[in-house]
Amino acid sequence: MEHTQYKRKIYLEDKPRAEAREEILAASELTPEIDYLSAVEALGRVTAEPIFARVSMPHYHASAMDGIAVIAESTYKAHEQNPLFLKKGTEFCFVDTGNAIPSPFNAVIMIEHVHMVDDDTIEIIEPATPWQHIRPIGEDIVQEEMLFPQGHALRPADLGVLLAAQQLVVPVVKKPVVTIIPTGNELVEANAELSSGNIIEFNGTVFSGFIKEWGGEPKLHPIVKDEPERIKAALLEAAETSDIIVINAGSSAGRKDFTVHIIAEIGEVYTHGVAARPGKPTVLGKINGKMVVGVPGYPVSAYLAMEWFVRPLVCQYLGIPEPRRQTVQVKLGRRIVSSMGAEDFVRMNIGWVNGQFVANPLTRAAGVTMSYVRADGLLIVPPSVIGYEQGDTAEVELLRPLEEIKQAIVFCGSHDLTIDLLFSELKRLQTDMKIVSSHVGSMAGIMAIRKGEAHVAGIHLLDPSTKQYNVSYVKKMLAGKDVVLYPFLKRKQGWILPKGNPLEIAGVTDLVRAGANFVNRQKGAGTRILFDLLLQEAGLEPEEILGYDREMFSHLAIAAEVNGDACGAGLGIYPAAKAMGLDFVPVADEEYDLVMTRNFFESESGRQLLAIIQSEAFREKVKQIGGYQVVENAEPKSLTDEVS
Repeated sequence: MEHTQYKRKIYLEDKPRAEAREEILAASELTPEIDYLSAVEALGRVTAEPIFARVSMPHYHASAMDGIAVIAESTYKAHEQNPLFLKKGTEFCFVDTGNAIPSPFNAVIMIEHVHMVDDDTIEIIEPATPWQHIRPIGEDIVQEEMLFPQGHALRPADLGVLLAAQQLVVPVVKKPVVTIIPTGNELVEANAELSSGNIIEFNGTVFSGFIKEWGGEPKLHPIVKDEPERIKAALLEAAETSDIIVINAGSSAGRKDFTVHIIAEIGEVYTHGVAARPGKPTVLGKINGKMVVGVPGYPVSAYLAMEWFVRPLVCQYLGIPEPRRQTVQVKLGRRIVSSMGAEDFVRMNIGWVNGQFVANPLTRAAGVTMSYVRADGLLIVPPSVIGYEQGDTAEVELLRPLEEIKQAIVFCGSHDLTIDLLFSELKRLQTDMKIVSSHVGSMAGIMAIRKGEAHVAGIHLLDPSTKQYNVSYVKKMLAGKDVVLYPFLKRKQGWILPKGNPLEIAGVTDLVRAGANFVNRQKGAGTRILFDLLLQEAGLEPEEILGYDREMFSHLAIAAEVNGDACGAGLGIYPAAKAMGLDFVPVADEEYDLVMTRNFFESESGRQLLAIIQSEAFREKVKQIGGYQVVENAEPKSLTDEVS
């Protein structure tokens, strides 16, 4: 039933993100509270006040060496030609590093420079200078000096300094409590039995992790149904028990958009909509003096909104600067289109290829969590820019360490499940390496090699005229390039069909006969080329296939679509059908090969990759998937002479 007292608000503002951020920081009324912690338990906490030393370190004159303590003035006559003999007790005493220097001694001579005559007599041939090899009082810490200002995050070595200065209890800023309220009738806990329309609530756990990383204390509220009174009650309770409130979903302009109206009713709304994508439908307001941030339901939008608006509030409360990410200049491997008037946050994969960083965009859909998980960086397109052309240089904020990115093997081309196995084996043998994989299709993979934007491309391109795989395409598209074609896999392509094959699909003509909902691969994919050949041989036109223009970028995506449709059908590899419990009708055996530059083929990374491919352990893992066979003792095909 529609709640008439909450009129649907369909208009979202386009407030600049920076303006919205500054507005809520200025409006925040939070006064940080102080916790008093034992110094040994204060790691990572932020000092609430300046901390001063209670004692000096060292608090006595200490020997800096193993040796003897002497009165420097009594040694001035010592010389190689005039050795000086000193008596134990009155003229010297033995000291070890850290020992107190007893009066009246004021210098230390290293034991290596001392000759023992007998148990009570030593000989020296060099004079000592006053206070040599002695650590003076307060050399490290002087009593009453400031150890740390307020707003300092305590590190492991800092705890040692606190103990050395006898500051055993330290004042730290209380962690701000951030209540996270997930809302939605469709939300269920992760352990629930799923039915159509259910969505597992996981954003709250992700938000909690962010809050912990930023220095706050998350408090995850149980799921609240889309009922205004329940949402209102949860918000009012959170305003009493927490410092900052995050409410997830209900921030768009949808049918059950109660959040913005409720905040306006019981508090104040500053912003409803920021000029940024994803993340536009964000609500910023205040309830009973506590700032509230309404973040979108789509995960990537929500994660970015948390960073833009919740992190600044946490850092302001703690009195620390917001962390800044490292940036790097990259060459863009693909064109990126944006809209004027709004910032665009594009998740990017980055690789180090031929002496430069190359970046390619991941999916820009706000609901695709893995695009954020797999991203190496964020390209922020300013509101005044409509996009970038392929090959342009742009600045990217890094989400991973630069060295980790530099160690990655950039894999581009046709999707295959064995690439994940390769990554796993590589990571096991070489913990600082990984494979960055972009599923863009065989043709695009070859083009990435041609433009120097990938190390390896996986291809399975059937030449309709010769019925031969890959060679003719490499010769034509990589003419003049010093490349190697490495035979990798034999694999089966076939019809991926619902369990039991209810439409009785055996060939391409059956797709038309049965009116199947076909799911295709993208243009340039080897599977797409095979399908087009099958259509041609059967005398069919693409227009006769229901779903010909419905494109997916991986075999697993094809299988997932078929899995949800009793009339579905797709063309792909056997392991994808097996993974989803679907039927598989073989169509063709194909060759899935790797193309790479000779430089990479002969590099250490290239040799490691090929050694893994030919290892017994890897071959056995591939065999267990089914529908595959690694080409054993593969002989790389050098096409240099043929293409040059």
